[in-house]
Amino acid sequence: MIEAYLSLFGFMILMVGTPGPANLLAMLGGSQIGLKSCSGFLLGLAVGKIPLNILIGFGFGVILSENTTLFQIFKYISAVYMIYLASRSWNTKPVNSDNIQKSHQFDFKHGVIVHPLNPKAWVMSALAWSNFAPAIGSFPTQLVSVVFGFAICQLTLTSLWCWGGSILGRSLPNNQKLMRSMIILTILVVLWAISS
Repeated sequence: MIEAYLSLFGFMILMVGTPGPANLLAMLGGSQIGLKSCSGFLLGLAVGKIPLNILIGFGFGVILSENTTLFQIFKYISAVYMIYLASRSWNTKPVNSDNIQKSHQFDFKHGVIVHPLNPKAWVMSALAWSNFAPAIGSFPTQLVSVVFGFAICQLTLTSLWCWGGSILGRSLPNNQKLMRSMIILTILVVLWAISS
């Protein structure tokens, strides 16, 4: 039984910790406004993934994957939202600027919608449910393990991405090229995700 939990949590750590739209947005936010100012966004990312994991556990992922038109619409809406969030940062000043913007896109309400619109989040949740959760035991045990396991990984690892971004933002002060490179990288990852 312990092997099943270790496999599930190892998978979660690898999936949540690798680059993807949410982590790159967190890094971008950290580079612009710092870890503390992004805490609402990070909490939103974790909270937004909870209903996604529950829905997939109850079979919604199967419905979406069987309806290709609905799935394509979902992918493009997702891409537009992620690109919108990233591109709003194009003219934002970095974290060490004297006037950190009070009104920014890295808040709870913007974070909570990222994972429900993130194709990588859907895939990793579906894989966790199909490949790892059945070995854990009953459905309630699976539900608690998948939902809270992802939430803990999300809060921890995405915060590390944000912290890394804040270090970059402080190390390379007022570096507009760095900010814009991170925005372009985020957009490229989103476009790559919808093309696969």
